Amino acid sequence: MAFPPRPLAFVIAPTDQGTLIVNRFDFRLQDGGAVGVGAGLLNAARYDPHEVAVVQQLLALRRQHFGDGVIAIDCGANIGVFTVEWAKFMTGWGQVLSFEAQERVFYALAGNIAIGNCFNARAIHAAVGATSGVLRIPHPNYLAPGTFGSLELRPSDRTENIGQPIDYSEENTSPVSLITIDSLNLPRLDLLKVDVEGMEAEVLAGADATLARTRPIVFAEHIKSDRAELIGLLAAHGYRHFIGPMNILAIHEGDPSMSFIQQAA
Repeated sequence: MAFPPRPLAFVIAPTDQGTLIVNRFDFRLQDGGAVGVGAGLLNAARYDPHEVAVVQQLLALRRQHFGDGVIAIDCGANIGVFTVEWAKFMTGWGQVLSFEAQERVFYALAGNIAIGNCFNARAIHAAVGATSGVLRIPHPNYLAPGTFGSLELRPSDRTENIGQPIDYSEENTSPVSLITIDSLNLPRLDLLKVDVEGMEAEVLAGADATLARTRPIVFAEHIKSDRAELIGLLAAHGYRHFIGPMNILAIHEGDPSMSFIQQAA
């Protein structure tokens, strides 16, 4: 019995950041090179190691100042490069909650947590926003080139081209759970990373009570969001901010980790 050709998208890669499930089509050609999480891992064996290291230092500071039991949230975790690195780093003293809305990417995230034996990390298939409910999201073609981590769950007037056409029509989208950070009712939160392709302000709005109660360090991407709105939401809770090329690093004015961040900035 003959079987039709079956292209392989997800592969196992022995990267510098551990053995990871990676989609080999996760790239977009730009200025003569390839960009994307998959492109970074398959072409350089690592993805954004500087950012990983900075956040690990911040997590260590939270442990130093507030003790074991550190909790980090990775919103828009993709295949889990940051999740796995943080979880391994915090073995025995911290945990990671990771949210990914794209079903196929979520499978890779969960697989990477398992391959890395990260028993202190939990993958959750959901989108994160300002309210709880359901969000319909599109289906990229995971067998064709595209920067899947850049997929916007909702279209906008300046939706990024991920390298392939995306259909947001009702018949070509599927429902995914939409939750808020506040709905988790976490007793503690030390770090909130938000990389959700333009929905960053919604995530912060849905974390209002958590920010007021736990005062986590916030790492939020600003390239697709209204930067002033993000800063305003954080300032309302007493946060000071530092702006990088892609992310806002914000820390509460009463957090003793501020001295490190001022030096690093």
